[in-house]
Amino acid sequence: MAQSTPEAGSGPAGTGQEATVPVPAAAGGGPISHAIFRLARLHRMFAGQLLRRIGLHPGQELVMMHLWELGPQRQADLVRLMDSDAATMTRTVRRLEQAGFVRRRPSPTDKRASLIEPTAASHALRREVERVWAQLEDLVAADLSADERTAALHTLERLEHNLVQAAAAPADAHAER
Repeated sequence: MAQSTPEAGSGPAGTGQEATVPVPAAAGGGPISHAIFRLARLHRMFAGQLLRRIGLHPGQELVMMHLWELGPQRQADLVRLMDSDAATMTRTVRRLEQAGFVRRRPSPTDKRASLIEPTAASHALRREVERVWAQLEDLVAADLSADERTAALHTLERLEHNLVQAAAAPADAHAER
């Protein structure tokens, strides 16, 4: 990843890797955050390219994964599962419905709600989604050893935990840092 030093374009010492984007001086206090931003952007770009080949957009495959695994869900439950917002989930479900991958049916227990369920067409798509995710994993971790993959996953989980903790903290606690 890029350094916040004059050698910004040369990547981490000893890795021989070129940084794709130098860290701007204004982001110098957050090189890890800048690296996460760049990584997330590239990951989403590659995911989008791979998913478009099977008729999906990034994020739609995650909704489908939950539906395949858990069965029919209320849209509100999908919002919670995906840590999304209602408007985004509404658009996602509508697009999946238009593509023929999900359908809505009335909830037998809550007359105000409908259940979103995968269709037979989506079940045929499952193997393709699994293949795309394996391909994406191969792209991301191409030259990492098994130990490096484990360490990377552990570090990413710790970073996520830190942000979850920060999100749960009172807003004024962030201002003190």
